[in-house]
Amino acid sequence: MADRDEKDLEKVAQRVEAAHGYLHIDERAAELAKLDEEIAQPGFWDDASHAQSVSKQASVLRDTIAEYDEAAALLDDARAAFDLASEDELFAEEASAALDKLDELLDALEISSWFSERFDGGDAILTVNPGSGGLEAQDWTDMLYRMYVRYAEKKDWKVTVLDVVPGEGIGLDKATIQIEGRNAFGMLKSESGVHRLVRISPTDDKKRRHTTFAGVEVLPVLPDDIEVDLNPADVRVDVYRSSGPGGQCVNTTDSAVRLTHIPTNIVVTCQNEKSQLQNKEAAFRVLKAKLYEREEQKRQEELAELRGDRMDNTFGSQIRNYVLYPYQMVKDVRSGIETGNVDAVLDGELDEFVIGYHRWRVSQ
Repeated sequence: MADRDEKDLEKVAQRVEAAHGYLHIDERAAELAKLDEEIAQPGFWDDASHAQSVSKQASVLRDTIAEYDEAAALLDDARAAFDLASEDELFAEEASAALDKLDELLDALEISSWFSERFDGGDAILTVNPGSGGLEAQDWTDMLYRMYVRYAEKKDWKVTVLDVVPGEGIGLDKATIQIEGRNAFGMLKSESGVHRLVRISPTDDKKRRHTTFAGVEVLPVLPDDIEVDLNPADVRVDVYRSSGPGGQCVNTTDSAVRLTHIPTNIVVTCQNEKSQLQNKEAAFRVLKAKLYEREEQKRQEELAELRGDRMDNTFGSQIRNYVLYPYQMVKDVRSGIETGNVDAVLDGELDEFVIGYHRWRVSQ
């Protein structure tokens, strides 16, 4: 028996109408028409980098419009089924199923609408660094690195390893990955900050409880049309032999690249691409993102000073606790969301925390 009625139909109809507004469907359709017109021009693919950027923008717009169109079509199907339900109970069940599917689709559209800032829809560069805790922090860095790779895989996002530096005997001293997927940067912004682990340390012979930390930084992959004040003369480029676990795939050439931006002393390394040129391009991509983020942070601080706002120092702040002993719990200190299923979280089941954080953020 169907468990939905026409009151549910009206509520869902209102949600579809609201989605048309907050997704700005008419504006997106007009923007897509302009991009399609540009794509159709002769010579569009002569500039491959620009063409790929435009094509990606068009694809995101097309997907959003298609999802809204699917929601509108499902609503029409549900209405038609309700009209016929008095004649055949099977139509009532069909209407109920359509509304259930529509609710799920509208939830996804609502989440997508939260990511409206400049780079939210694009790709992300995620770096994990050990904090205090020595070997324990290096192991924690490795655990977080694997957690984010698994999360990306579960969402069918593409992961490219840019730099993984093994620790001294255990874990990782640093890990940097590029994650490509719809709203990847917008979603993963929730992860920036310090992550705290409490457990019985596997490196402690006396099996004592340890607390350790690791920092996560999330930056956008900048589109080609974004200008960053980066003078190549200010960058020292060093090449060296890649480090790694060894084996037949170990890189035995001087292909790893280290960039040092002399004015800011920002250091970026990349060693996981096959050639020195690829590593250099990837390292410059990360450096540009870091410089852009630095300038944006500076502008925000200047605006806050002019307004007299008190800025919270969120850089380096603890955002989430992962407790493995004496009990098991993961708790986000911002949204208050918690779960006892620590193993699932560390295996990449992060949506509860990522989406929960953004739901909390937009409610503030």
